[in-house]
Amino acid sequence: MAERSFAKEVKKLKLGAGEEFTGEGILAITKALLQCGVGYVGGYQGAPISHLMDVLADSQEILAELGVHFEASASEATATAMLAASVHYPIRGAATFKSTVGTNVASDALANLASGGVTGGALIIVGEDYGEGSSIMQERSHAFAMKSQVWLLDPRPNLPSIVAAVEHGFELSEASNTPVMLQVRIRCCHVHGSFTAKDNVRPAMTVADALENPRRDTQRIVLPPASFLHEKEKISKRLPAAIDYIKRHQLNETFGGSGKVGIVMQGGMYNGVIRALQRLGLADVYGETEVPLHVLNVTYPLVEDDLVAFCADKDAVLIVEEGQPDYIEQALGSMLYKAGASVKLEGKGALPMAGEYSGDVMLSGIGAFMRKHGSDLLAPEIRAPTCRRRRSSMISPRRCRCARRASASAARNGRSSRPPNWPSRNWASTTSHPTSAAICSRSCRPSNWAPRRWAMASARLRLPPSIRRKPSGAPSPSSAMAASGTMA
Repeated sequence: MAERSFAKEVKKLKLGAGEEFTGEGILAITKALLQCGVGYVGGYQGAPISHLMDVLADSQEILAELGVHFEASASEATATAMLAASVHYPIRGAATFKSTVGTNVASDALANLASGGVTGGALIIVGEDYGEGSSIMQERSHAFAMKSQVWLLDPRPNLPSIVAAVEHGFELSEASNTPVMLQVRIRCCHVHGSFTAKDNVRPAMTVADALENPRRDTQRIVLPPASFLHEKEKISKRLPAAIDYIKRHQLNETFGGSGKVGIVMQGGMYNGVIRALQRLGLADVYGETEVPLHVLNVTYPLVEDDLVAFCADKDAVLIVEEGQPDYIEQALGSMLYKAGASVKLEGKGALPMAGEYSGDVMLSGIGAFMRKHGSDLLAPEIRAPTCRRRRSSMISPRRCRCARRASASAARNGRSSRPPNWPSRNWASTTSHPTSAAICSRSCRPSNWAPRRWAMASARLRLPPSIRRKPSGAPSPSSAMAASGTMA
């Protein structure tokens, strides 16, 4: 039974070229599949892509008009096995399921599909469920992509980027004869926005056409000695073809200025990074920033030339990568070592777990990195910490008991009232700097403490008294941070 009905929304799937499509990410993915001439789609329910199956089920009339075969599969393995049609026929096919438990179930079929290679484009839409909001164990799809050598796309969470990723996913698959994974998260699936639609395309060959004229290529069957030839082909032909396509079409993006510190991130982490930069006063509400950003919309394979060129003139680079192992950081470190670059590379140590929901962790990690390597870009109010215990720059001296005690003690002893780790200028004038949910320690918490959110580092929001006071029974800041944060 469907989780919800999309009977009204699926009418938007009929929009033609030049019309504006508005809606959420799930609908955009479906529309992109139809625009790309997909021939068949299979999948298995599971968050965060459950609604994609609901959309497809509610759009049977449109799929029938285009000759698209849709099947609700019995498992992830069955859905992936469907893509074998693209091994022998030039048909574009897609499968969708939740990762990583779903990818594990599909691992056998995925390995066979990746070994033999594909003729038509094969797209696997995986719902990445990593982060403290996940309902499963904490693992990533990245390992499966590297294990089977399928290319992994991780688009920025906005509708134009998602649609472009679907289009390039099919083309990249056909250019390199390799299946492609499209990784989407909960916020990516349900983000709202708009993009300029294109006409839906009927597949050049449908599943019905293939059944009427069956054929097969025995060299694509994964049995020795062909299986070893497949492995050779992955390295000698498919990987170079994929990297060439990624470079020619500039699938990875670079934003920001030309400073001496930069940030390399997964595409899915882009919105979180921009939000953290906004809270630090380093980006505006439109995402414009002077901090150089390199966005990996393709997280596997990595394009060595682009990454080395981005890091070449930098003193330090931060890697924003969710979870562990730190695959991207390890790969980039190896690239820079071979290139002889002297850039300081930071990642897991500064930002151990950049989960989808870890806004405060992202803020503290990027803030610490910028204070260490790019303090000239920060406002004076946040260049140095205010608390000797936690050394957090996100707390105003007037709200920090450590600072008040240091000031009172210094006054009694006839010394300067400036805390020992505060800049030499008049530190009391910085009390207008906004606070955040990060509190230096339990003893520093005022009796009426409550987390506050700030649009920009220079703007202070006023909260009503009912929100300002912590409700009874609420967890302390330290325990709440331990429960919600992912920094280890």
